[in-house]
Amino acid sequence: MTGPLDGVVVADFSRVLSGPLATMTLADLGADVIKVERPGGGDDTRAWGPPFHGEDSTYFLSVNRGKRSVVLDLRDERGRAAARELAARADVLVENFRVGTMDRLGLGYDELAGPNPGLVYCSISGFGSEGGRDLPGYDFIVQAVGGLMSITGEPGGEPMKVGVALVDVLAGLHATIGVLAALRARERTGRGGHVEINLLSSLLSGLVNQASAYLCTGEAPAALGNAHPSIAPYELLHTADRPVAVGVGTDAQFAALCAAFGCPELSADERFRTNAARVANREELLAALDRVFRPLPAREVLRRLADAGIPSGPVNGVDEAFALAERLGLRPVRELDDGDGTVPQVASPIRLDGASPTSARRPPRLGEHTEEVLDWLRANQASGA
Repeated sequence: MTGPLDGVVVADFSRVLSGPLATMTLADLGADVIKVERPGGGDDTRAWGPPFHGEDSTYFLSVNRGKRSVVLDLRDERGRAAARELAARADVLVENFRVGTMDRLGLGYDELAGPNPGLVYCSISGFGSEGGRDLPGYDFIVQAVGGLMSITGEPGGEPMKVGVALVDVLAGLHATIGVLAALRARERTGRGGHVEINLLSSLLSGLVNQASAYLCTGEAPAALGNAHPSIAPYELLHTADRPVAVGVGTDAQFAALCAAFGCPELSADERFRTNAARVANREELLAALDRVFRPLPAREVLRRLADAGIPSGPVNGVDEAFALAERLGLRPVRELDDGDGTVPQVASPIRLDGASPTSARRPPRLGEHTEEVLDWLRANQASGA
């Protein structure tokens, strides 16, 4: 397949989630991603199961499509020599080892940029290359120390992590953006550069309005369950049979909600007339809405909300979420040929000219392309290319 990054070679020395997500995104956009894995086990996530799809862990399958796998022993000089040759032929290198590891292997940015000045070298760490260089970066730990858990969960309850490794995802997306920016700059200057991403900074930037509230007021936000710190009602409301998510972003929407449920007096009440007043009187507001919503089945509540143009929806499971995306024509799943069957993949959310650029190459088996890649490197050496 071709794409915007057709012809771009990516040397992928990353593993687990943040780096592999970034390189899979580049592969979806057309880059030739060569995944370097250690002998024996390869990427740690190959063993992270159950669940499995055949012999492959579903975790590994989630972020490694579109790549070729080559096994190199970086503890051995022959392996390191092949890695240096790969880096010399690459446009992009992505790594997420602990800070200093690639330098000790002779694969650091300064050493590789000499023979390949156009190399875009992306390093992903947990806490940066200065005071936190020796700290291991795990998503769960960064969610804890980075403040995300303190604003997640019920008020007064135990701090709670998000249900997916969100910090790794944010860092992977930031890495992709950084690499694309560096490639664009290289078109003007002819030189690559060192892109540095760390999980803690990615999380802090991802706190957006919560971070801004703290920086501007000096008051640290706290967990509000499903409520929003600055908008009301913007949370789960209970019906006769199941909760529904309701997001009222404007005073006009709140008035429309009240009209739809036959309680216009609520939107005229000074306690609820403006958003600021509703936030200040959230408990009274929720009690009033509970009296209106609780007797009705969710289906009826959602119908009225939809008719009134109020953003709302049921609390779906993951299975129901995929079914919804299918009904909406979003084509969220791509089936990749595995030789023995197919591997289901979440399609790239990017649309280019109306189509998803999701790579058609299934996630590779460990070392599947080692000889192919080494032959390519040897041929390049022989030709002096």
